[in-house]
Amino acid sequence: MTVTIVGSQLGDEGKGALVDLWGGAADVVVRYQGGDNAGHTVVEGGEEYKLSLVPSGAVRDKVGVLGNGCVVNPRTLFDEIDALRERGLDPDVRVAERAHVIMPYHRRLDGIEEEAKSESGDEVGTTGRGIGPTYEDKVGRRGVRVGDLLDPEVLRDRLEYVVPQKRALVEKVFGLDADEAFDVDALYEEYREIGERLAEEGMTVNCSDFLYERRQAGDEVMFEGAQGTLIDIDHGSYPYVTSSNPTAGGAATGSGVGPTVTGRGEVVGIVKAYLSRVGKGPMPTELDGDDREETLADHIREKGGEFGTVTGRPRRIGWLDIPMLRHASRVSGFTGIAVNHVDVLAGLDEVQVGHAYELDGEEVETIPSTTERWARCEPVLKEFEPWPEVDWTAVAGDGYDALPSGARDYLNYVSDEVGAPVYAVGIGPDRAETIELHDPFEG
Repeated sequence: MTVTIVGSQLGDEGKGALVDLWGGAADVVVRYQGGDNAGHTVVEGGEEYKLSLVPSGAVRDKVGVLGNGCVVNPRTLFDEIDALRERGLDPDVRVAERAHVIMPYHRRLDGIEEEAKSESGDEVGTTGRGIGPTYEDKVGRRGVRVGDLLDPEVLRDRLEYVVPQKRALVEKVFGLDADEAFDVDALYEEYREIGERLAEEGMTVNCSDFLYERRQAGDEVMFEGAQGTLIDIDHGSYPYVTSSNPTAGGAATGSGVGPTVTGRGEVVGIVKAYLSRVGKGPMPTELDGDDREETLADHIREKGGEFGTVTGRPRRIGWLDIPMLRHASRVSGFTGIAVNHVDVLAGLDEVQVGHAYELDGEEVETIPSTTERWARCEPVLKEFEPWPEVDWTAVAGDGYDALPSGARDYLNYVSDEVGAPVYAVGIGPDRAETIELHDPFEG
């Protein structure tokens, strides 16, 4: 059995909490795309763990794998592993030798390019972690892969080929001075030592073979996507997207496991009960129209802790966007959904969702293919009976039927529109504050 966890919105849906909940039945948890731009928070026994690269399953003593679809900053990786060890954990993290390495010059170029775009108002709102430039080099066939760090001669050859190109880009195109991030000798020494540590700790694997052997041995595998459907490079609001595929298809290409394997398993879409977004791009249901809406957005933002795990940036807030969820379900083929932050909407005077869009005088039920048309969409809102604040800890213990009736009506509606049953409901950050209706590993 495999279970793939997918963000169904714009990221920050609380995927880590569900990976943590269901990861207890998994033996291996695989991140299949993204890098250390993907913050996720896991709460275990009141202890909070903020991770940006190490798979969430590491908190539950599972084997964590960074697949070939990831881009890996070794500095971040070792910092997170060392921090977890200092807190008494012993994370077992493996890294695909085919995964690409985020180098210092990628981070430097990320900031330079985003600043240049901001002058014309075209900035994407990246985290500045070098993700995009690393994927660019991957596609341009000039990247440095994890396996290259294990062979000093290959590493030297790779750097001598690519670094002069990056230096010329900074100096001749952007007219800036190149710093130590573009020094071949310094980069070689640092990353040769990183390769030695990876080898000494036995962290690198041929990801496809490793997962095949684990599955043959009877292990259960969970695939963990980073970010969300609407910032997928192919299926999101281009160009306000990440540089990889967070949708379920990325689980196969980003790990070396065949689509016939992941396709026979479960694909669970993680839904936040409202909408949040970091950075620019369309958001038809955004609460930003007047003082009342902005006050409501501020309330939800503070109550839901809607600030980026990686950047700390305040997230934009909106009502749940059902056309977005329909699109996400169709792209990834959800077999079930988990809805988080239902408690955050408790006690409001009003609860609404964007049921559809109005575009050029017509009602549409899913997002348009172009971002420009999506930006012209106006939400067709549907109102729900608000639900009160309750003792959520008691509700978590009593189960789904203990939820306020308004919240159950809301969840049933979402399930019907997405075409997939509700597997879990999150009413707090801790694992014990999630109501589980179905364990996807039970089929």
